Amino acid sequence: MKLLLTSAGIKNDSIRDALIGLLGKPISECDALCIPTALYGHPYAGPRQAWRCISGTETGTPTVGLGWKSVGVLELTALPSLDEERWLPLVRETDVLLVEGGDAAYLSHWMRVSGLADLLPSLNAVWVGVSAGSMVMAPRIGDDFVNWQSPAGDATLGVVDFSIFPHLDNPDLPRNTLAQAERWAVDLPGPAYAIDDETAISVVDGAVDVVSEGNWRKLQ
Repeated sequence: MKLLLTSAGIKNDSIRDALIGLLGKPISECDALCIPTALYGHPYAGPRQAWRCISGTETGTPTVGLGWKSVGVLELTALPSLDEERWLPLVRETDVLLVEGGDAAYLSHWMRVSGLADLLPSLNAVWVGVSAGSMVMAPRIGDDFVNWQSPAGDATLGVVDFSIFPHLDNPDLPRNTLAQAERWAVDLPGPAYAIDDETAISVVDGAVDVVSEGNWRKLQ
């Protein structure tokens, strides 16, 4: 599985070009599934934000509205109540999974419960994460980003070996400074990146490449 781990979606031409490179074909020829689940676990998000994401009208974190051939919604909290044949073939056939932000601990929990986490190694889709949708791939997210109290604490999926501090220097998030990111990273056992909303991290076969028209820092 190829990963494009963003802070705020496809915000610039460099990130868009990286996405097209991972897809191997134009966006207009690709089928997408949107995963809004993390939004429900965050105190500042919820149903209205989920609708903006699903409808493609959320311009702050552009993913769904990029001009895909088709878009479906994969709501992870629904999957345990469905037979696998109702959703598993769609996941295996899709070109890209668009995984919205919100609460990474909540998203990690439902990825495990739904069975999607176990499927990741066998999928050919490109994973496009936004904020928590990127952070969930890390081994840990750090206590700073835990809002929903997961049984696993701040532990997430560990698909990659580094953690992500998103929205660096975002004016709407005054605590997301480099100094705060450096304090956050001290308690983490492995590498960590602080990335702003104009930055993404591409991961293909374990090779990590930072794609940016903004600011980022590898912290350790």
